[in-house]
Amino acid sequence: MRLPLRFPADWDGFAAELPALLAGHKDWTADVGSQVALFGAPAESSAQAWSPPEGWAELGRRVAMHADDSRYARLLGFARRLQHEPGLWLDVLDSERRRLLAMARAVDREIHKMHAFVRFREVADEQAADGRRHVAWFEPAHHVLRAVAPFFVDRFAQHPWAILTPRGCLHWDGQRLSGAGPVRREDAPAEDAGEALWLTYYRSIFNPARLKVAAMKKEMPVRYWAQMPETQLISELVREAPQREGRMRSL
Repeated sequence: MRLPLRFPADWDGFAAELPALLAGHKDWTADVGSQVALFGAPAESSAQAWSPPEGWAELGRRVAMHADDSRYARLLGFARRLQHEPGLWLDVLDSERRRLLAMARAVDREIHKMHAFVRFREVADEQAADGRRHVAWFEPAHHVLRAVAPFFVDRFAQHPWAILTPRGCLHWDGQRLSGAGPVRREDAPAEDAGEALWLTYYRSIFNPARLKVAAMKKEMPVRYWAQMPETQLISELVREAPQREGRMRSL
């Protein structure tokens, strides 16, 4: 029997089927992972009824967005253990609990980074009201598109935009948000005039005296650099920083 998951991060679909899975009324399938052997056989129908602890849904929703293919299997396995040992929910040393929390934190970080690092480019679009649309390319590490959509709708409500990713796409026409399938990096728009202006501005405000490379890489990991126009300048600016700082001090 197939679980009716509609998309990779379909926590609601999984949560709806979880009581039946725990009671043994439905079988695990490869649709949501193949790691069931890691967690033992399904619970018997006589097992304690599933009563999720407070915070379970919040954790599960975040874990469901993780890219790890074992995410649903791990949630099911931990829920089976919680049926018989409710105290596990508060056991800060339990390895599986710690793993799920780490996955949730990784998803939280990716949502934050996507809010911060998406960069739009203006392109011609005959279907847009003013003939222009703002389009961005991003490569999220996890399935966070649905989670970040409200942020971009609120922030750019007046402008049609699209976010293209290898995990799927978001499109906003100024009134309605829609989704689409994954695309390739080659489908994203090329550099535009506005981007060149932004790079000139970024270069002008760069302060070599405040440069801390390690801290910069921690806040803006290198894997995001290819998706942000200003990072094209980082290597050059870091290389030139000692000379620029020296000139500033001599003024």
